[in-house]
Amino acid sequence: MVGPEMSGVAWGNIGLISISKMTALSKESVTLLEIGEEAATQRVDNYLTRHLKGVPKSHIYRIVRSGEVRVNGKRVDCAYRLQNGDRLRIPPIRIARREDPRVSPAGSRLSRHVLFEDEAILVLDKPAGLAVHGGSGISRGVIEQLRQERPELAFLELAHRLDRETSGLLILAKRRPALTGLHQMMREGAIDKRYLALVRGRWRDSLRHVRLPLHKYLTSDGERRVAVREDGQAAHTVFRLQGVYEGFSLLEAELKTGRTHQIRVHLAHLGYPIAGDEKYGDFGLNRTLAPQGLRRMFLHAHAMAFVHPLDSRPIALSAPLPAELVGFLATREDAAVRG
Repeated sequence: MVGPEMSGVAWGNIGLISISKMTALSKESVTLLEIGEEAATQRVDNYLTRHLKGVPKSHIYRIVRSGEVRVNGKRVDCAYRLQNGDRLRIPPIRIARREDPRVSPAGSRLSRHVLFEDEAILVLDKPAGLAVHGGSGISRGVIEQLRQERPELAFLELAHRLDRETSGLLILAKRRPALTGLHQMMREGAIDKRYLALVRGRWRDSLRHVRLPLHKYLTSDGERRVAVREDGQAAHTVFRLQGVYEGFSLLEAELKTGRTHQIRVHLAHLGYPIAGDEKYGDFGLNRTLAPQGLRRMFLHAHAMAFVHPLDSRPIALSAPLPAELVGFLATREDAAVRG
């Protein structure tokens, strides 16, 4: 059995050590780690991406595929899921570390946007323009930035997602049991999630249930899109009229299912595209809105209610409309006719 006294080898237990103790990775040495419960079931490539700060994903894929990364002495592929008690070998990493500014597009540390936090979960008021995770040309998202800001957290994962241009409430789990509990609640529709959206046109109903199946596809350019189609997945949104403005209506959207781009596609299909939506919206209208102060999509996750995944405490949270959205509505206030 390999012991911790061996030269050039560092042992640690993922359930116990902090990220700050991973400094051996910047040296000419192999690191051996014993996987704890908090890291169990994660894909090995995702685990390495999280813990090897500043190392490009392409390099991580290369060292896994070349066999330099070993689990229990054996080669694995990138899709291998780590198990409690696995021993992970990480080769010497000779990638120069870069300074990564800890500033979000909103101009501040993301930790300042935390609305609720306990030992198991964290709820953030995500700024618009920030992706929830890196990839597809985005070097860093919410999850990467928070892991950098909070290196003392041994576990931190997204419980769900928001589109990049959508602002508002986003749940993250700080413990794996909390993550699995939140995922189960979402599958069962036990989390009440509500959004505010400003749409083009006059919405006529105070309450409307929309049940339209959604189909995901890729464009010729490889971009992910969604459309209403009979053979799509069932999707249910409840819309409530909040106010009517000159040329626009303000709606609350309650998600009964959580399909990709669900609110945006349901509204666009019905002829009420969201103001500022660059994928499914009225592109000509959007060009006229930017000079008037609306330079983003008017979609905000404003309210959420659920029971705590570990102790069943009721939790109800709200995030006010961002200042830029309030300011745009104020320009229409004089012409508003309340619904």
